[in-house]
Amino acid sequence: MSNATKRKNRAGRRSPLATVALLAIGLLSTGGAYALISGGTAEAQSDINSQQMIDEGEKLFSANCASCHGLNLEGSESGPSLIGVGAASVDFQVGTGRMPLAQQGPQGEEKPEQFTDEQTKALAAYVASLGPGPGLPDPRYLDGEGDAANGSELFRINCAMCHNVAGAGGALTEGKYAPAIDATPAHIYEAMVIGPQNMPVFNDANLSPEDKRDIITYLEFNRESPSPGGYVLGSLGPVAEGLFAWFFGLGAIVAIAVWLTAKSN
Repeated sequence: MSNATKRKNRAGRRSPLATVALLAIGLLSTGGAYALISGGTAEAQSDINSQQMIDEGEKLFSANCASCHGLNLEGSESGPSLIGVGAASVDFQVGTGRMPLAQQGPQGEEKPEQFTDEQTKALAAYVASLGPGPGLPDPRYLDGEGDAANGSELFRINCAMCHNVAGAGGALTEGKYAPAIDATPAHIYEAMVIGPQNMPVFNDANLSPEDKRDIITYLEFNRESPSPGGYVLGSLGPVAEGLFAWFFGLGAIVAIAVWLTAKSN
């Protein structure tokens, strides 16, 4: 074999390092794609499942919650058992400031939260570690990119009778009320899953995760959209609008009539 032929064969032969490089690139590409696809739920739950987070949550729970809910979440006369409520319930109740309660009443009222987001997640981790229950929502259902039209229809069917079609809230019986919906997407999703206080539970058999995403999208769209009719008057419907027209509109007409009569005299 001539020297020219040997050089040609040597040049066309693939280096062993090239095979290793191609294999590494393939593994990195596959891992990156998997992380993008499955990273939503894993990212939401990774901290929740860590032992460090659970231990921190146990300390916070013992210092702030055990007096009502019991050292082992068994409950007491002052508070219900938390076994099986899941991380979603803790994140909603503590994250919206409803817990710890400021005072006993018909229902817990929303107020400035007493714990940081990290502390809230730690409490959720501890409670979730002692019993199965609804977990934190998948971030892909909280992006506000759902179908707002379908969400509007679902909201009117399932939620508007209590929360008002615009999500402005409304009165219930015995001093209870449906609050105005100005919460974060995560807390809205969690409320649908856990059914806090007077609210029914909308599990995945009632409203699929995609349906919940659509409702969140509608609420965000409704919140950000300007009112074409001017001042919304609390978005409480025709009763508020009628009272406004009666007291201010009719009052203005009477005042003008009196002024014109006095001027002519």
